[in-house]
Amino acid sequence: MTRICSRCEFENQDDYDYCAKCGTPLVEGLKPNNVIVVKAEPRLNKKIMILSYLITIFLSWSGFVVTVLTKHSSMGIFTFFGFFIPFYLIQAPIRELRRHGIIQLLIATVGVALSLYVMLN
Repeated sequence: MTRICSRCEFENQDDYDYCAKCGTPLVEGLKPNNVIVVKAEPRLNKKIMILSYLITIFLSWSGFVVTVLTKHSSMGIFTFFGFFIPFYLIQAPIRELRRHGIIQLLIATVGVALSLYVMLN
């Protein structure tokens, strides 16, 4: 004999105390199970985060270094590529990634500003 759920009318096996579909108790006197679902945030890979900082620093500050070394080169315009990773991280759904994106954006902004200053003067 099967047990039919009074809530969703799903046919359950005899030995089930709760509905397999909706979780409603099939036996009188049983209370519904309280289930707490905790969604853990994914952990960040520290090596990849360090690599993203290095790439951001290299791209955003390379124009400054190249411009200083070559004396008024127009290569400083390539420093804008240093904004790609920070803007990507700022849009991430994870709070810690957004925080690292803001830090990298500040680093990139200083590098780009110095590059443009040296390039224009």
